[in-house]
Amino acid sequence: MKKLLIVLIAGSFLASCGTLSSEEKKGLSQAEKIERGKYLVTIGGCHDCHTPKVFGPQGPALDTSRLLSGYREGSPLPPYDSSIAKSGWALMGMEGTSMVSPLGVSFAANITSDDTGIGSWSFEQFKKAFTKGKYKGLDNTRPLLPPMPWENYKHMAEEDVESIFLYLKSTDPVKNIVPAAKLN
Repeated sequence: MKKLLIVLIAGSFLASCGTLSSEEKKGLSQAEKIERGKYLVTIGGCHDCHTPKVFGPQGPALDTSRLLSGYREGSPLPPYDSSIAKSGWALMGMEGTSMVSPLGVSFAANITSDDTGIGSWSFEQFKKAFTKGKYKGLDNTRPLLPPMPWENYKHMAEEDVESIFLYLKSTDPVKNIVPAAKLN
């Protein structure tokens, strides 16, 4: 009986972290939406590109002082052979926050709550950037470049997009102006 109770409690906990029905998502409090957004950002791999790395004995690790702040302002792009990118290869920078491809050079955006990130963005702007791949969520702007997988999010439930937005708006602000993409 004790084992069954533990299994039921653990199962309830795991279920609460995963898929929620649309009605359950709509009934979440602001704090619950933010927590769900944190969960979605974590499992969605947003830190892979949007958080700079520090290198230690275990290899690269998230720079926790710069979570989700994107490509480090003022960092020089290491030299690369542009003929490799033009031949169809994509190369990632050492921190995972930049990429050279046949399309050009892209830099992971600052998605913290700072105004140099998404601090002044509306939800509609965020949704347009996140689900339609529009730079800064504005009409008549360039598309977001790879590796931003916005195509994967275009059918995401609006409640989940909102939860991600609310979580990002709740993050510690990190002042970091990311360079503009260099298109080929």
